[in-house]
Amino acid sequence: MNLKLYQIDAFTNHVFGGNPAAVCILNHWIEASLMQQIAAENNLAETAFAVKKNNYFEIRWFTPKVEVNLCGHATLATAHVLFNYYGIIDQEIKFHSHLSGALTVHKLNDLLTLNFPTDVIKKVETPHILTKALGIEPSETYRGKTDFMLVFENQQIVKNMKPDFQLIEKVGGRGVIVTAKGDKVDFVSRFFGPQVGINEDPVTGSSHTTLIPYWSKKLGKTKLQALQLSERIGTLHCEYLNDRVLISGQAVTYLVGKIEV
Repeated sequence: MNLKLYQIDAFTNHVFGGNPAAVCILNHWIEASLMQQIAAENNLAETAFAVKKNNYFEIRWFTPKVEVNLCGHATLATAHVLFNYYGIIDQEIKFHSHLSGALTVHKLNDLLTLNFPTDVIKKVETPHILTKALGIEPSETYRGKTDFMLVFENQQIVKNMKPDFQLIEKVGGRGVIVTAKGDKVDFVSRFFGPQVGINEDPVTGSSHTTLIPYWSKKLGKTKLQALQLSERIGTLHCEYLNDRVLISGQAVTYLVGKIEV
């Protein structure tokens, strides 16, 4: 079986920036075990698979280890592929995930905007293992549907953090978000996910479903600018809409190829 494969850098306007995702647009669904093998072979944070159904696309996302409930950058990358290589002329693409429900991506010039459900978070005690793994006590800790979010005093703490990934892997859930108020943007973050095979994700759209409602309320504004402080750096334009969030960014093509499986 031959499949077309695209590798897209998401949340950036240049190659080698943002977060790379692989995308396969399928004519019909293949076995989940095969999709997992392809994702492991790609060895990127996420590989997205999509199949057209009526007026929308079903979508699934796989890390090298597991299928995940939601992925922002790979959804952005999939929309980029559909707009640029599959003749989509509408300004909006509707997606549906069997794990996260209805999602959309709207196109305005070079900017793609994800419309995702807002995460539900609650304040919790900081697990001792996380304090030990990160080497510093956060000012606040929250738990969302899949991730812990730890808030720190300033951007430099988040930027300079050197986590112990073996300890983070033991905390459970999908991953750990660390965040602080930004120096030149509204907020900054990093995302650690050794639990799902990604020690540090370069730019994590789905974590912003947790970050946006927190910082919107904290800063008293609904439109925010964000940076993810990975080595590749990701730029995100965000908006809080109560039960939904908008997450916008650009994407560029790095590779178009064919795989044989």
